Amino acid sequence: MATGTYGTIRPADVSPEDVEIIMNYTPSRDDTSNFLLTSLDAPSILRPYFNNNDTGGNPDVEILGGLYNLKLPASEFDKKGIYTLYIKPAEIRTTITDCGVLSALPNVKGIIINLNDVPSQFRNKFTNQGLVGFRVEYLNNDGSKIPNFYRIVTSSFFCEPIVTEQINSSQKTIRYRYVDGGSDLVFCTLSPSSSPTNKPTATPFIGQPNQNIIVTNTFFNPITIDIQMADYDLDTLAIALYGNQTKSMEDGIYTLYDSNNNIYKQYNLFEVRDNFNELLYEVRQDRGNNIDFSKNFTNIIT
Repeated sequence: MATGTYGTIRPADVSPEDVEIIMNYTPSRDDTSNFLLTSLDAPSILRPYFNNNDTGGNPDVEILGGLYNLKLPASEFDKKGIYTLYIKPAEIRTTITDCGVLSALPNVKGIIINLNDVPSQFRNKFTNQGLVGFRVEYLNNDGSKIPNFYRIVTSSFFCEPIVTEQINSSQKTIRYRYVDGGSDLVFCTLSPSSSPTNKPTATPFIGQPNQNIIVTNTFFNPITIDIQMADYDLDTLAIALYGNQTKSMEDGIYTLYDSNNNIYKQYNLFEVRDNFNELLYEVRQDRGNNIDFSKNFTNIIT
């Protein structure tokens, strides 16, 4: 028998509209109490890469799965410190309109969601079979989320309510039937929703009418990215260590140059002595923006 190795993780080709990015800022890694959470506009800063003639896919139309460009807006990343980006599937917060069964299949239970209770930017997801694979999480009355508890949508279809009469009873109940369109109601079946065979009375909880829920896609796993904004990076540190340098013996100006021999930084070098001309300190003072451009490296060495 042959033994093979198979991968189960596929590169994500999710649309930026289905992504939510939360930014956490803290001035330093030692400061764990003062932090700022901000929601970023994922469609404006996250862009997928598309295949071209070299990658083998359909040029400019087929997403190259798993590879995205993330643009960091200067207006948000304008302070020194640690920025943690939490990239996760977008959450759709809505309400269960009703919990019911199908008229033709009374054993099929599900939750009913009214499109009018769904944020407008996500209503295009609520179509026939548009929510399959989505995760449903539930909120308590106080707004807290039920921890470690969720259901998976197995089907979703437009529906409409119909009134049916109970057998041997004058009571009437509301059940639902599928329709092709023209309805604001979506009937979603969930897994698990049926009782186990060894205990038919143990009906799984799928929610209750007027309960707030969070519907989330499962297109990719959440990830976090740490970004540190600092005064210096490896390139600027290399300038100080390995770049060209000059020291003017006339005025004591010490100049650092970048890789293109442009003036990167200048310092005043001088000594502090006491009344008896004894050396107390050797000082290097940052000149800031007061750059002496006559200390051009090319002019000095030629």
